[in-house]
Amino acid sequence: MNKKHITGVEDESNYYNETTMFTGIIETLATVQKIEREGTNVHFTFSSNITHELKIDQSVAHNGVCLTVVKTQGPDYTVTAIDETLRKTNLGSLKEGDIVNLERCMPANGRFDGHIVQGHVDQTGTVIGITDNNGSWTYTVRYDPASGNVTVEKGSITINGTSLTVVDSHDDSFSVCIIPYTYENTVFKALKTGDTVNLEFDIVGKYVARLLKSMTP
Repeated sequence: MNKKHITGVEDESNYYNETTMFTGIIETLATVQKIEREGTNVHFTFSSNITHELKIDQSVAHNGVCLTVVKTQGPDYTVTAIDETLRKTNLGSLKEGDIVNLERCMPANGRFDGHIVQGHVDQTGTVIGITDNNGSWTYTVRYDPASGNVTVEKGSITINGTSLTVVDSHDDSFSVCIIPYTYENTVFKALKTGDTVNLEFDIVGKYVARLLKSMTP
């Protein structure tokens, strides 16, 4: 949830600089190696198979939360989460050995495979049901609708940074279907009923909901 500046394009060779936008297409997983508290901040050290490609000051989404790389060392790298981020996402409940979804910022000339994801978690939700469909899995998530966030059937939703399509939509819950590839290559395989997940609602839907609310007498 930490915002970053957009890196300027200095020359043609620098065309691939990242922007602070994501697509919800998970690249890989990272494992929590160490958690260190400093005041109200927490420094997370992760190991990942893409650590050698990361650089200091780079934005990377962790379970859908945009964080800045502050240190790299061998297979490990470190990011810092502030108190607000810890309170409003599931990062505060991470333990050593846990895994998280990773996605680097979309390059300026990258293919847009998911949907517009900012890396700013709107709120958390709770997994209230997991159904094995013998070829796919249906996950049902409940959230507090008091925030004004909404879902629509066939619309987009981001769960722990993963771009997904809403199957069933209700006032305080929704469901999504997970294919085997997504199940095996994201944190979905580790989720259990009762787990907390990060939710980023579709940016278009958020603006429409806010507009309608402002028009309501």
